[in-house]
Amino acid sequence: MKIASIASGSNGNCYYLENDDDAILIDAGVSTKQIVERMARLGLSLSKLRGVFISHEHTDHIRGIDVFSRKQAVPVFMTQKTHASSGRFIKDNPVSFFSPGRPVQLSNICVHPFLKSHDAIEPCGFSVSSGGRSVAVLTDVGLHCENVIEHIRNADALFLESNYDDQMLKTGPYPVHLKKRIASDRGHLSNTQAAMITLEYATTRLKHVFLSHLSANNNTPELALATFRRITNERSDLKLEVRIASREKESPVVCL
Repeated sequence: MKIASIASGSNGNCYYLENDDDAILIDAGVSTKQIVERMARLGLSLSKLRGVFISHEHTDHIRGIDVFSRKQAVPVFMTQKTHASSGRFIKDNPVSFFSPGRPVQLSNICVHPFLKSHDAIEPCGFSVSSGGRSVAVLTDVGLHCENVIEHIRNADALFLESNYDDQMLKTGPYPVHLKKRIASDRGHLSNTQAAMITLEYATTRLKHVFLSHLSANNNTPELALATFRRITNERSDLKLEVRIASREKESPVVCL
């Protein structure tokens, strides 16, 4: 498999997963122009795309889906509840519905959607498998429920939320109600939480971690990386390549 972050953050999210013949996107929260240009710079083919899977209805995950799916003639997949809450972002585009807990097979790619804890109508994480490899996309996660734990244990690679530094959020400019929402069980994972979850539940199968959905105001790439490495270094059996999924540009392609 090949994987890459096209965009990751509160300004827009999009993740690319491919086997030799087929590919999917998870979310389309940036413009069609950004997706097309960033994929082109990575040498990734739009013609391989078999679908875009939407995790939930928040703007930074769905903003670009209407134009992208129409211009590129790529099918859209989401839950019925997410579709009902998507309003202006979907318009008249045809949508295929999936149910959390029921895998979707697209040629040789299997997409496993599962429920997660976040303040959306029916938020889903995804585990995408092909050729014996599995990649979990775990962003916008308020807590590590059993679904999240299961897919971390079975992952060769993770797109794992590392949204905020605890101290930066505490002392930052956000109003109290927003700070509480971010740190709640239906909000986002902190740097420390992301690292502790990996420390506790990852197996030696896990080789690649993209720290994802970093806040522009309550985190820095340096803090996220330093926290993750400091905590996960307690396990000598974990041999991880860790990188930041950037808010501003695409990541390098990683081959599994």
